Amino acid sequence: MSFVPNGLARAAVRFKPAAFVGTFVALAMAAFIVSACGILLETGLRASVPPVRYADAPVVAAADQKSHYETGSGEDRSDNGAPVTDRARLADSLVAKAASAPGARTAVADVTFPVKQGNKELTAHGWGSTAFTGEKLSAGRAPGTGDVVLAGTGARVGERVTLTTADGPRDFRVSGVSGGSEGAPTAWFTDSEAVQLSGHPGRVDAIAVLPKDGVTDATLKSQVAKALGDKAEVHTGDDRGGAEDPGLTEAEELLTGLGGSFGGIAAMVAVFTAAATVALSVGQRAREFALLRAIGTTPRQIRRTVATETLLVAPLAGALGCLPGIALANWWFGQLKDRDAVPEAVDLSVSFIPMAAAVGTAVLTALLAGMMAARRPARIKPGQALSEASVERLRPGWVRTPLGVAAAVGGVVLSGVAANTSGDDAANAALGVVMLFMLAVALLGPLVARACAGLFGLPLRGAGASASLAAANSRSNARRMASAITPIVLAMAFASTLVFMHTSENKVAENQQRDGITADHIVASPTGFDASTVREATGPGGGSAVGLLKTSVLLPMGSGGDRYLQSASTQAVTGTAANLAKVQDLNVESGRIDLGKGKVALDANLAGNAHLKVGDRVELRLPDGTKTRPEVVATYERGLGLSQVTLGGAEMKRHVTSAFDTEIWAKGSSAAALKQLASQGTVLERDDYTTARSKDRAVQAWANTTMAAVLGGFAAVAAANTLVMTVLDRRRELGTLRLIGSTRRQVLRMVRWEALLVTCAGVVIGTAIALATLVPMMKGLTGEGPYIPPLLYAAFAGSAVVLGLVATAVPARAALGSSA
Repeated sequence: MSFVPNGLARAAVRFKPAAFVGTFVALAMAAFIVSACGILLETGLRASVPPVRYADAPVVAAADQKSHYETGSGEDRSDNGAPVTDRARLADSLVAKAASAPGARTAVADVTFPVKQGNKELTAHGWGSTAFTGEKLSAGRAPGTGDVVLAGTGARVGERVTLTTADGPRDFRVSGVSGGSEGAPTAWFTDSEAVQLSGHPGRVDAIAVLPKDGVTDATLKSQVAKALGDKAEVHTGDDRGGAEDPGLTEAEELLTGLGGSFGGIAAMVAVFTAAATVALSVGQRAREFALLRAIGTTPRQIRRTVATETLLVAPLAGALGCLPGIALANWWFGQLKDRDAVPEAVDLSVSFIPMAAAVGTAVLTALLAGMMAARRPARIKPGQALSEASVERLRPGWVRTPLGVAAAVGGVVLSGVAANTSGDDAANAALGVVMLFMLAVALLGPLVARACAGLFGLPLRGAGASASLAAANSRSNARRMASAITPIVLAMAFASTLVFMHTSENKVAENQQRDGITADHIVASPTGFDASTVREATGPGGGSAVGLLKTSVLLPMGSGGDRYLQSASTQAVTGTAANLAKVQDLNVESGRIDLGKGKVALDANLAGNAHLKVGDRVELRLPDGTKTRPEVVATYERGLGLSQVTLGGAEMKRHVTSAFDTEIWAKGSSAAALKQLASQGTVLERDDYTTARSKDRAVQAWANTTMAAVLGGFAAVAAANTLVMTVLDRRRELGTLRLIGSTRRQVLRMVRWEALLVTCAGVVIGTAIALATLVPMMKGLTGEGPYIPPLLYAAFAGSAVVLGLVATAVPARAALGSSA
């Protein structure tokens, strides 16, 4: 007798496969999401790039590319830092210490920086780096003071060339050439002169250490690490690629963030939806379990039957779900590479770990959900089981209802908290709002469905027999209706929140750009402009011009023990505050813009989130991680459209790889000055620049849209799957309606009215949750309400309605055909 339940389970799966199709699809989709996010997470944790420049330097010392920010103390101590926005560098005094390691033959200071020859950009290094890169002279000699070795420029030995560096134009004598006229234009100076010309005096990018004969890489690494202490990180093997490309650190943060943070939310949603589908599947078989109980099957045997069915379906569903999961991760990773968010040399890591996690998640989800759903039919008396199988139980659950009410109250409270905070505090709180309200809808589903049926069913009562019957069906089968509403709410809430968050930010930024750009012309150049070009842009006619170096800085945000470093867009200004005011209207809220040393102006929302006001000192981390504490001299309102941080360019240029201004903003410049600028870059009118900036923001929009598509698409499939399951489970009911005289058209019309009621209820509730999330979030991030494009919202709502109608009409026709 003990083996009968397993036999029953196998027979149920074998002879009634349609009853398990919905469960199979839901579990496969859950594995699909979990495996894709797990692959991205694993790639972020294992990301590495093979060294190219340092391929022949077995040991490389470089600075930590993360700016650390520790909060708390003792066991509560945590590091809430972030990757530096440019490159952290080492003191050049460490070169001698690295060379003093017993196994070191020599240590070479390596720097890489841009110089310009006319409008052509050259990559510059110190000549000592050729000891490990292998470049050889094809003519001439190594550089001395005031000399340069060139490659890829067509220069000849003995010529004098003018090169523009961070300090301005200088003449150099070509002492040698390397290679032919082909290849990337490159310049080499003496090691000491290269450090000075780089714009970072006393700092080097990395230190390449070459070993003595017979010294292993591991031994040399240990010796160099001991010599340098905690002043540098020492790399060997593929780790050298991270020292060569500091963007790897940021890519690791991005991938682990997508795979971990978003992956955690997506996995939770997927598991939650799959569990609801499994519970629905078990609940639909209540009559079958009641009959088993009536003929003497024990509660333990019922539970074993459900467990066996789960183990027969879930592993295969999980394994099949991993295949499209790999494809999604590969596509997602490729898109990140195309947008330069991940270095080209990083490979996608696909191992058994995410797959095992995905399959295990599917199995555990199905097992737990099935056991919970089978708990009541296995526990109650056989007679009561038969009674409840024929009529839906109206009494709400004593566990689900209090939890659902608590989640709803928590959502309301957290929404109030989000409305009274600013910046990322509001955004983080708002994300909790959507999760709590979604949990409340799921737990209170039958009550919510009964309320929706009563409210939305009122206009149906006077719309004919089919509509009236649809309203009555919805009221009397609230649990079935709830199972269909929940995934629609999920799709609308998450997709609307993620997409409309960006449209709101984009709208505010566009408005701020339109109102804040007062320059007549903006000139952009991929190679940049030096200070003399900015001065010439002003011209003799009384025009105004400033050079802008666009970069990012880090500053502490949040409050209390939850403070962390966040990147903020920054403009470092070459020129005067008066000229800046003529080409940009930042709409200063308080204080006065001052571009002097130790002064900074901040966007008002950014300052509010950082709890700063005029006169305070702000702890900035410059692009290379250098700490500074400038005084806040002004706050302004158009930081989202222009730049969130404004400061003088003289100090900033010592902390970026390229010290050339990326843009020149001019007003009233002469035709001759504009012609000269046009020869060095692209001259944009005000509207053209706004369009170009909107394209830059498209990268962030892509991330939000992709996440919305993943979550919304999953929820849409789950909604369709659930609707199909509920309709197919009603074959007996639809057949009975036909037997008592209802026409096929009347039955299908009734099903359509029910689908319309369900989808409209889901759209309204999902929209309400999205608004409860977006309003406080956008008030905190932009100071304004959300912007919801009408056509885009109509597309979301219309898609939900069409999905509901199709997902019910097709199985209803099939059910009527089979019952005919």
